[in-house]
Amino acid sequence: MTTAGYYAAVDWGTSSFRLWIIGEDGAVLAERRSSEGMTTAAKTGFHTVLDSHLAAVSALPHLPVIICGMAGARQGWKEAGYIETPAALSAIAGRAMTVPDVDRDIRILPGLAQRGKQRPDVMRGEETQLLGAAALIGGGRQLVCMPGTHSKWVRLAGDKVEGFSTFMTGELFDALSRHTILSHAVAEAETFAAGSAAFADAVSRATESPATATNLLFSVRAGQLLHGTGAADARAQLSGTLIGLEIAGALAGSPQSEDVCLVGAGKLGTLYRTALESQGLNVQVVDADEAVRGGLSAAARAIWPL
Repeated sequence: MTTAGYYAAVDWGTSSFRLWIIGEDGAVLAERRSSEGMTTAAKTGFHTVLDSHLAAVSALPHLPVIICGMAGARQGWKEAGYIETPAALSAIAGRAMTVPDVDRDIRILPGLAQRGKQRPDVMRGEETQLLGAAALIGGGRQLVCMPGTHSKWVRLAGDKVEGFSTFMTGELFDALSRHTILSHAVAEAETFAAGSAAFADAVSRATESPATATNLLFSVRAGQLLHGTGAADARAQLSGTLIGLEIAGALAGSPQSEDVCLVGAGKLGTLYRTALESQGLNVQVVDADEAVRGGLSAAARAIWPL
């Protein structure tokens, strides 16, 4: 049975692929998820991967497709470039790149760039989450936290991105827990509870004294050797330290009473909410999937109005 729809929306990450078929009323008619991110698609072929998922949901032959994320990277399908900040989120759709030599209308959204020599930064994919989140949280000035492998903190004023900062928290956690002496401390610990006392204590220590970052990290191993800290608590301490350092960096120069919009989901979203609230911050949560679908929808409707 053919799946009718207004357009297909795709969030294409480095290691993940998500596709939704969206109807004219905004409803999700079909959904596909896989691990065929940019790394896999660069070998298999982006068109091949996309077509296989569209065929799996019996999408119409000429259904247009709107894409955000790493498909628009330099090493992706078609480089979509960057919009320089400060930038209006409403400008994103107008800078979408058309994929040439394909049998349907496929557009890839650009990322955002902060080109200042002191703090150069880029994002790709998160700008679409921001576009969707901005519509959900209303106007005014917002500090937006978007946790992930490379967490983004964005200063948003209504529709305008004033600036942003990237923190390699997720990647550092993976590297430290696998390839340093800390791997011995967290070995065999798969998970820990968001309400872990070890996690909360580590967040507080890191936010209070970020200059001692490497000492705090070594204490994860020392605590195990001297006090018998269990692997789960050691993992919680490592996670809390890194997230606490991220929060300290993101809030540097900002009032401690500032509200934060958290665009997240799952356990990671819960960890960040717990960490932020433990520091006395007011947190408004926006579901990450809902935000990216909302951003893709806003761009699609701007490009292909009914």
